[in-house]
Amino acid sequence: MFKKFLVASCLFVAVGCSTVPITGRRQLSLVSDAEINTLAAQQYREVISQSKLSTNSTQTAMVRRVGQRIQQAVETYFRQQNAQDQLAGYAWEFNLIQDDAQQNAWAMPGGKTAVYTGILPITQDENGLAVVMAHEIAHAVAKHGSERMSQGLVQQLGGQALGAALSTNSATTQQVALQAFGVGSQLGLLRYGRNQESEADRLGLIFMAMAGYNPDGAVGFWQRMAARSNGASPPEFLSTHPSNETRISDIQSLLPEARKYYKAR
Repeated sequence: MFKKFLVASCLFVAVGCSTVPITGRRQLSLVSDAEINTLAAQQYREVISQSKLSTNSTQTAMVRRVGQRIQQAVETYFRQQNAQDQLAGYAWEFNLIQDDAQQNAWAMPGGKTAVYTGILPITQDENGLAVVMAHEIAHAVAKHGSERMSQGLVQQLGGQALGAALSTNSATTQQVALQAFGVGSQLGLLRYGRNQESEADRLGLIFMAMAGYNPDGAVGFWQRMAARSNGASPPEFLSTHPSNETRISDIQSLLPEARKYYKAR
């Protein structure tokens, strides 16, 4: 029933459905890029203002350096694909939030990105950090946050209330947005569905390789993430994301493509 309603939404809501850049997958898109980028910027400012930014200048500089290199890779990739219009309105920003309990990172639509200090022991070095940030930025440029927000609005409000909710930036809209962007989730790196995770893994490997980071490092990072879970992940058939074993295997199969883009700096 829900799938039928989503199809109906695509037919009758003005924004309708869109296509994921590069992969070509069709996705629900009830919120325009301009609307969601504006909303994301507002939510990002609120999160940053309510958070404690890291005072570690070395780590902060590393986060911003990695972010800027991946940003350049994304812009180059989209330009090569004649899809640079997909990045219109992006105002990139990269911050490190001091929270050792959060093994998390996320990127909002429009390039607003945050990394929590709690994930740095798992990334271990700059290349490991590039795995995380490229993966999260891939979610953003593939418009997964917009897709999830569209689905959330349909579930909570129904098609007729979408316009009013977006125009007033209601509390419900803000809550759905934060959930869609993964803000505050302890499962930040695992919050998307399987198709979205596969897209982010593939694009993230390409982006980090283009930025001069070794994509082979993704295997080690996800192995360390798996070790941290201590087997607590649910069986894959009960989960919306791939198991650690499946993800690592899939990444290994994607590495030959990513290596074609890799030039060490």
